[in-house]
Amino acid sequence: MKGLLLLPYFLLPFFLTAQPQADPMMATDSYEALKAAVQKDYTYLENLYKHCHRNPELSFYEKETSTRMAAELRQIGFEVTEGVGGYGVVGVLRNGEGPTVLVRADMDALPIEEATGLPYASEVTTKDEAGMEVGVMHACGHDVHMTVWTGTARQLAERKDEWSGTLVFIGQPAEERAGGAKAMLNDGLYERFPVPDYALALHVNANLEAGTVGYCPEYALANVDMMDITVYGRGGHGAYPHTTIDPVTLASRMVVALQTVVSREISPLEPAVVTVGAIHGGTKGNVIPDQVELQLTLRSYTDEVRQAVIDKIKRICKGVAMSAGLPKDQYPTVKLRDETTPSTFNDPALTDRLQKIFIAALGEQQVTEVPPVMGGEDFAMYSRTEEEVPGLLFWLGAVPAEQMAAAERGEIELPSLHNAGFAPDPQPTITNGVVAMTAAVLELL
Repeated sequence: MKGLLLLPYFLLPFFLTAQPQADPMMATDSYEALKAAVQKDYTYLENLYKHCHRNPELSFYEKETSTRMAAELRQIGFEVTEGVGGYGVVGVLRNGEGPTVLVRADMDALPIEEATGLPYASEVTTKDEAGMEVGVMHACGHDVHMTVWTGTARQLAERKDEWSGTLVFIGQPAEERAGGAKAMLNDGLYERFPVPDYALALHVNANLEAGTVGYCPEYALANVDMMDITVYGRGGHGAYPHTTIDPVTLASRMVVALQTVVSREISPLEPAVVTVGAIHGGTKGNVIPDQVELQLTLRSYTDEVRQAVIDKIKRICKGVAMSAGLPKDQYPTVKLRDETTPSTFNDPALTDRLQKIFIAALGEQQVTEVPPVMGGEDFAMYSRTEEEVPGLLFWLGAVPAEQMAAAERGEIELPSLHNAGFAPDPQPTITNGVVAMTAAVLELL
């Protein structure tokens, strides 16, 4: 600084210009060129989006969807492998020395009959694994995810002179049933393909205006556990309850007692949820059954709180059974289902680095920090490996501007994700999604 002060004032602008620092206008011009290229490509992407939306497939049955995603990557120039962990697709594009960036899109849809009234609405029906006829719909925006993923791959392939490193693009099955990421990793994802230095994904958001990017440092989504509890008793005639041990009464006591796990046994500074979503037992009003089934969902952020919640539920169930005089071989059984996902932790340094890129690419008004949610995402599994890959999942607003304004005035309620009426505004959602993801990958490479 002393040297600068000694310069004549008329030379100061020339000295500053000569310094080896980035020209912000160059970056702005580059992002404007990217936005123009994405807009030019939109007709192709819109057709792909509508195709995906019209042709949804349920978790673990994404045969045609994965074939289409593989074809998109091959057309761009990726080395493509299909059938990874079921219908998983892995595309690799090498472009010299440098980091490896993984970009994931999930491909599965939900057993929901669409009620959007869109001209490209899904009319697909199928039988689920229970043999019931169900509608099928991309009610969680995975059609947007696949389209943005494809658009990003197309832009990066066109810009190989702007980056150096390796792209690993993953089309993942069965996110909705929390099995796809696990299946791909178990099938050797990090042994058969380049191990990433960074992992990226996005998810549409039903509470942000279309095209807005939302970021959340650190914990963004929760640990999700699904639990089944079987409560045993001794059945009998409803007129003679003293000769029975009523599992309906025991289950009711458990449901009430379980509400104290979060309210009285977990620190108020540690978020957690215990929800009993289903209770089934008995066949008739005058018959006390032998057992009752409870189904729960548990949510938390840290592994310590997750385990504490599970342990306390087991203790409460055992205690209620003991108080009723049941023998040990009739204590409740408590089982966790396989549909378990770990919490999504956005690497703080990576989040801070890329939120600046989102602002530079889209403008400050299009980027906002959002709070964590108690939903779940198996994207976390790509980071929760021995490689400890830094990851970021960011949100992409999908709500049409006029609907967002009406909701803010209190005139309407917005349909949530997993709702039959969920209908993203395609153009701003897809174009800003491609710009944001492409800019993020270019920054890392």
